[in-house]
Amino acid sequence: MPLRVELKPFERIVIGESVITNSDTRTTFLIDGDAPILREKDILTAETANTPVKRVYLCVQMMYLQNDIPAYQELYLGFIKELLEAVPSFRETIERTSNLILSGNLYKALRELRPLIKREEELLQR
Repeated sequence: MPLRVELKPFERIVIGESVITNSDTRTTFLIDGDAPILREKDILTAETANTPVKRVYLCVQMMYLQNDIPAYQELYLGFIKELLEAVPSFRETIERTSNLILSGNLYKALRELRPLIKREEELLQR
């Protein structure tokens, strides 16, 4: 079943190893296949991954986009250790995320982490 994507003007999307930038009008298209897909709003860069949760997210994002869990496994384990030392209450979500990674559901693992980014921001603002 194809994925229907609607892009705002000048919004970017990553499909596989390609970055697609929309023109100046809203566009809708269908994507059929197994390539990893991330919208601009869901992408972190090394520069924006400046908190423990964001570093974990970036690591999982790289696993997903490059379809290479082993290459990032050691880095991931270091990041979750750092995160859980800082915020032990995130353990349950990290366990679910890790199980999703182990089962190969990397996009779902990213979705699992997104609420933690918001919760972390709230904690940092206190």
